[in-house]
Amino acid sequence: MAIELTKQEIADILLSLQRFFSEELEQDLNEMRAKFVLNYFMQEIAPFAYTKGVSDSEMYLRGRVEDLTGTCFEGGLTYWTKKKK
Repeated sequence: MAIELTKQEIADILLSLQRFFSEELEQDLNEMRAKFVLNYFMQEIAPFAYTKGVSDSEMYLRGRVEDLTGTCFEGGLTYWTKKKK
Protein backbone atom coordinates (compact mmCIF):
# COMPACT_ATOMS: atom_id res chain seq x y z
CA MET A 1 0.00 0.00 0.00
CA ALA A 2 1.52 3.28 -1.09
CA ILE A 3 1.83 6.08 1.45
CA GLU A 4 0.10 9.16 0.10
CA LEU A 5 0.41 12.68 1.44
CA THR A 6 -1.90 15.63 0.95
CA LYS A 7 -0.70 18.71 -0.92
CA GLN A 8 -0.55 20.60 2.38
CA GLU A 9 1.50 17.85 4.04
CA ILE A 10 3.94 17.87 1.12
CA ALA A 11 4.27 21.65 1.28
CA ASP A 12 4.91 21.52 5.03
CA ILE A 13 7.45 18.72 4.68
CA LEU A 14 9.31 20.53 1.90
CA LEU A 15 9.65 23.62 4.09
CA SER A 16 10.89 21.44 6.95
CA LEU A 17 13.44 19.72 4.69
CA GLN A 18 14.69 23.06 3.42
CA ARG A 19 15.03 24.36 6.98
CA PHE A 20 16.82 21.18 8.10
CA PHE A 21 19.32 21.36 5.27
CA SER A 22 19.91 25.04 5.91
CA GLU A 23 20.26 24.94 9.70
CA GLU A 24 21.78 21.50 10.26
CA LEU A 25 23.83 20.93 7.11
CA GLU A 26 24.43 24.56 6.13
CA GLN A 27 23.28 23.84 2.57
CA ASP A 28 20.62 25.54 0.53
CA LEU A 29 17.97 23.22 -0.83
CA ASN A 30 15.62 24.60 -3.47
CA GLU A 31 12.06 23.29 -3.76
CA MET A 32 12.84 20.94 -6.64
CA ARG A 33 15.71 19.29 -4.76
CA ALA A 34 13.60 19.10 -1.63
CA LYS A 35 10.97 17.22 -3.66
CA PHE A 36 13.64 14.77 -4.85
CA VAL A 37 14.76 14.19 -1.26
CA LEU A 38 11.16 13.71 -0.12
CA ASN A 39 10.40 11.28 -2.95
CA TYR A 40 13.52 9.29 -2.11
CA PHE A 41 12.56 9.01 1.56
CA MET A 42 8.96 8.14 0.71
CA GLN A 43 10.03 5.32 -1.61
CA GLU A 44 13.03 3.97 0.27
CA ILE A 45 12.59 4.65 3.97
CA ALA A 46 8.95 5.44 4.79
CA PRO A 47 7.78 1.87 4.03
CA PHE A 48 9.91 0.61 6.95
CA ALA A 49 8.19 3.00 9.38
CA TYR A 50 4.77 2.23 7.90
CA THR A 51 5.29 -1.52 8.16
CA LYS A 52 6.57 -1.17 11.73
CA GLY A 53 3.50 0.88 12.67
CA VAL A 54 1.16 -1.71 11.18
CA SER A 55 3.03 -4.50 12.97
CA ASP A 56 2.90 -2.68 16.32
CA SER A 57 -0.83 -2.00 15.85
CA GLU A 58 -1.46 -5.65 15.01
CA MET A 59 0.36 -6.82 18.15
CA TYR A 60 -1.56 -4.35 20.31
CA LEU A 61 -4.94 -5.38 18.86
CA ARG A 62 -4.14 -9.10 19.09
CA GLY A 63 -3.34 -8.63 22.78
CA ARG A 64 -6.69 -6.95 23.35
CA VAL A 65 -8.62 -9.55 21.34
CA GLU A 66 -6.96 -12.43 23.20
CA ASP A 67 -8.26 -10.99 26.49
CA LEU A 68 -11.70 -10.12 25.10
CA THR A 69 -13.47 -12.84 27.08
CA GLY A 70 -11.89 -11.69 30.33
CA THR A 71 -12.56 -8.05 29.61
CA CYS A 72 -16.14 -8.38 28.41
CA PHE A 73 -17.36 -11.40 30.40
CA GLU A 74 -20.65 -11.09 32.23
CA GLY A 75 -21.84 -14.12 34.17
CA GLY A 76 -25.44 -15.19 34.11
CA LEU A 77 -27.83 -16.12 36.91
CA THR A 78 -26.66 -13.27 39.14
CA TYR A 79 -30.01 -11.69 39.94
CA TRP A 80 -30.28 -13.22 43.42
CA THR A 81 -26.67 -12.66 44.39
CA LYS A 82 -26.76 -9.00 43.34
CA LYS A 83 -30.13 -8.41 45.03
CA LYS A 84 -28.83 -9.45 48.47
CA LYS A 85 -26.26 -6.64 48.47
